[in-house]
Amino acid sequence: FSETACPSCGRPLPAKELGCAWCGGDARPLKEIRAVCTFEGAARQAIHALKYEGMFGVARPLAGMMAERFPPWAQIPDLIIPIPLHPERVRERGYNQATLLARLLCEQLSLEMDDNLLRRTRDTCPQVGLDRLQRRRNVAGAFSAHGALVKGRRVLLVDDVCTSGATLAAAAEALLEKGAASVSGYCFARPLAKLDV
Repeated sequence: FSETACPSCGRPLPAKELGCAWCGGDARPLKEIRAVCTFEGAARQAIHALKYEGMFGVARPLAGMMAERFPPWAQIPDLIIPIPLHPERVRERGYNQATLLARLLCEQLSLEMDDNLLRRTRDTCPQVGLDRLQRRRNVAGAFSAHGALVKGRRVLLVDDVCTSGATLAAAAEALLEKGAASVSGYCFARPLAKLDV
């Protein structure tokens, strides 16, 4: 997977020599994005079970794979923050799948996690079915960060799936505005590169 992924945005590529038509080698405002696998087959089924079927026990093996394949980051993160759900969504689902993944990942790698430093201030509609521009607009300004505790820190955002990167980018912007030194993203799965996703 990593051998055929964009070195910047981490999106799987059909052929390494083609380059990344998605980000052009620039994943700003994120420093870099990485994923364990492509969002298809068993990985897609596992994420669906975790998010929509209440099978939160699936988080442990997924986090185990994330720990096994933890990438060599350009800048080693000193703080892990899961992508937050809006409180209303947490009440409906009963848990945040990104928090489960991040907590288990940090347990295995002895990393620091804090799920109180970033919050979703707006209950955005689901990103599924939206094109790239719609995804950006949907999550623009949807996050706020705790400035005093992120200032000067290298943050790694954790989520289950990254499609366009819009959610990670919006969260990164909130953290960088509050003085984070850098922000990268790590997710379990990512779809194959397509410009229309």
